[in-house]
Amino acid sequence: MDINGKDYLTIAFPKGKLFGLSKELFSRVGYTAEGLEEKSRKLIISNEEKKIRFIVAKTADVPTYVEYGAADIGVIGKDVLAEAEKDVYEVLDLGFGKCHLMMAVDKAQRRAKLADYAHTRVATKFPHIAEQFFTKKGMQMEYIKLNGSIELGPLVGLSESIVDIVETGTTLKENNLEEIAHIMDATARLIVNRVSYKLKFERIYRLVEDLRSALESGEAKS
Repeated sequence: MDINGKDYLTIAFPKGKLFGLSKELFSRVGYTAEGLEEKSRKLIISNEEKKIRFIVAKTADVPTYVEYGAADIGVIGKDVLAEAEKDVYEVLDLGFGKCHLMMAVDKAQRRAKLADYAHTRVATKFPHIAEQFFTKKGMQMEYIKLNGSIELGPLVGLSESIVDIVETGTTLKENNLEEIAHIMDATARLIVNRVSYKLKFERIYRLVEDLRSALESGEAKS
């Protein structure tokens, strides 16, 4: 459970595009700490006066920190949360970090129907989500897990398709890839450790409501 004690609320922010937006939103409801920066060398950044601690973690690790109680609360993209399948409460859609998960193929090698890709290889960072999607379509696929440059898969013959996150679609166009199936939309979500939600309910509930009010005010950035 929470190694930081009942007096502190520990919050995990992900590195990358969601960090700045998370920091800005939380600061508007009074959750700040001196030195809270994405590239800080400090592993835990504290506000002793308000009894708040921040962890800045790799994106994929945030759900794990929250599931095991090393953090009471975390901010994470819905795509990462769905792939991780961790036992946490998802309590609020923060609305920013909008993107979607999709299937794309080389334009020059496009086949007539989605079903024509059955029994082919798909490169992805999201094998669990991809498998769920294709299983619902009645398609058996071979999944190749990659951690970066997913677009290379079809270009070098590693796979016939990719399943990946898209924001603007620019990278797809630059590499002659075409989206052929929409899988899911994703935004940043607020997640809470199940035990923390009971033991620190009043404080967590107040924070969630403050964040909800800030978002509903229309000031949140995307």
